[in-house]
Amino acid sequence: MTDALDRTRVAVASRSFSRHPILRAEMLARYPKTTFNDAGVSLSGDRLIAFLDGHEKAITALETIDADLLDALPGLKVIGKYGVGLDMIDQDAMHQRGVALGWTGGVNKRSVTELVVSFAIALLRHVPAANAEVRAGTWRQHLGRYLSGRTVGIVGCGHVGKDLTPVLNAFGCSVLAHDILDFPDFYTANHVEPVGLDELLRRSDIVTLHLPLDETTRNILSAERLALMRSDAILINAARGGLVDEQALKAMLMTGRLASAAFDVFSTEPPEDTELLSLPNFLATPHIGGSAEEAVLAMGRAAIDGLENNSIPSPVSDHIKS
Repeated sequence: MTDALDRTRVAVASRSFSRHPILRAEMLARYPKTTFNDAGVSLSGDRLIAFLDGHEKAITALETIDADLLDALPGLKVIGKYGVGLDMIDQDAMHQRGVALGWTGGVNKRSVTELVVSFAIALLRHVPAANAEVRAGTWRQHLGRYLSGRTVGIVGCGHVGKDLTPVLNAFGCSVLAHDILDFPDFYTANHVEPVGLDELLRRSDIVTLHLPLDETTRNILSAERLALMRSDAILINAARGGLVDEQALKAMLMTGRLASAAFDVFSTEPPEDTELLSLPNFLATPHIGGSAEEAVLAMGRAAIDGLENNSIPSPVSDHIKS
């Protein structure tokens, strides 16, 4: 096996993986013939094809893997996924061409959980607005609210949703959950009330999204659904851009129809709506949900392991919770 690994040509398209010294060393220890993205450029289309050409296996992150790319790379047999989101990968195309996928769900769940809690507390205590005022020379107190005792609605109770729930329990929160699947044992053990999406939006002090992006979830929080939320509620999206109508959200934040929102992901990244980004009741971060050092190591090691432990995706892509 060691001799086979020594001869296997692997390409690492991910920029962050390529520049991580620990992951890089561990990769070379197992696959000496590894090509890294040392140019540090975003790879897509023909440039990505050229980079992956001649390699049997690859590690990708946010790079798009579709039918055209796979047709151009008949020698590519395995993709190890760095990260948990699969919306950039056409699993049906991989199945049709016999290309295997190495993927481990939930490896960054605690990183996302802690970011969500930090978002909730920051917005409940008006931390972004207060910070901006102090920096501008204004000194005044803001009256905030506890996270403790709030009603939190989790939309999507997959890996992150299940990890977040006991943390919220520790704060004494009432937890509502909406998911296309049912998890009765988990709900009972963790004092979760399963509800429909509309009811969750109406009742929650805080709504946090933990869904994959596909055609069933795109724009799931439309203008009509956003209007169901309470005016003093908070919306958090640390899952995927494209789940929320960002223009409707902006209008609600500007008019006070919604108290505040925090987004780590956007429909276009980097986001281009400077009007939204400049709102004092909107908190934005640059897709850092999985960017804790512990999570980065876990995701990288899972991707390396996925080069050997993998399978051809099923013909119809599963809706896997991130």
